[in-house]
Amino acid sequence: MLDQAAQLKDQLLEKIEAAGDMASLEDVRVTALGKKGQLTELMKGLGKLDPEARKSTGQALNQVKQAIADALESRQETLKAAELEARLAAETLDMSLPVRPERQGMIHPISQTIEECIAIFAEMGFVVGEGPDIENDWLNFGALNIPPEHPARQMHDTFYMPKAKGEEAQGPEGEMERVLRTHTSPVQIRSMTSTKPPIRVIAPGRTYRSDYDITHTPMFHQIEGLVIDKATHFGHLKGCLEEFCRTYFEIDDLPLRFRPSYFPFTEPSAEVDIGCRRAGGTLELGPYGDWLEILGSGMVHPKVIANCGLDPNEYQGFAFGMGIERIAMLKYGIPDLRTFFESDLRWLRHYGFVPLARPNVAFGLSG
Repeated sequence: MLDQAAQLKDQLLEKIEAAGDMASLEDVRVTALGKKGQLTELMKGLGKLDPEARKSTGQALNQVKQAIADALESRQETLKAAELEARLAAETLDMSLPVRPERQGMIHPISQTIEECIAIFAEMGFVVGEGPDIENDWLNFGALNIPPEHPARQMHDTFYMPKAKGEEAQGPEGEMERVLRTHTSPVQIRSMTSTKPPIRVIAPGRTYRSDYDITHTPMFHQIEGLVIDKATHFGHLKGCLEEFCRTYFEIDDLPLRFRPSYFPFTEPSAEVDIGCRRAGGTLELGPYGDWLEILGSGMVHPKVIANCGLDPNEYQGFAFGMGIERIAMLKYGIPDLRTFFESDLRWLRHYGFVPLARPNVAFGLSG
């Protein structure tokens, strides 16, 4: 019986190695280890042997059984890997092929609006600045002349990040606390501390505040602008914003109104309104006698300039900021801010833009 087991082992191992697919391998397994398998039949004959022969023969048969099981498992893994490789090769997609018309992707209105703003300000000589979404308290508040008691610093407006183990706030105002930036103004601070004037930079990006309704979301987008040099005055700010608004909304005679306001980081400060009319539940932009607030602006506060290591007696400039979603809603007639983030493909097909049609001031922003 021992010779028969050794011979069977060699035969089965050859069949296992020769199995070319999972079905053939399963046939070998049933032939060897099934209820009526060859090895099973040999083990049934152990009862006819005397005790000493039964012990030695049983051990030998168990060793053969284990060797066959190990070989089956190893071959199974090899065949599975080969099947996966064949499947991956068969399912390869040619990414260079054009999509079918019914599956054409669309550019999101937020992405389109950011590109439109960049195209306009690039014509004026601005460059794009970027910064991280998580900032420290100094860059987000302190350097911008926002005092510790300012409502914007409170927990109900700002997302404060948990401190790392062993981390403690530094300074009397806790300037090193980490927050999700509430505006893209930290990019302005980074630009002033890392670049020698003159500076012309715009900062588009995500911002975060603890609010949610038809006109507010916890995450939204802003674009801010900064100019720092030795000769800039409020007239330059006015001309820059007039040119932007008329170009973006594509209304040559769009009127702008500057109203005195207050921001900690600018002095003097101004809210900017654009002309409109409201009739029959609709809103139309243009020289119609009514006004709609659109953005905030002002001359950079001397304390902000000094906080960035520049001499406010030598340098001055202006800054402005606006919500990307807000100006997109006004231009493209989108009624609810929350729909920007609901990932509804029907909405995107309606409000989206053709890919690769990049905005251009000379040939049209929105195609």
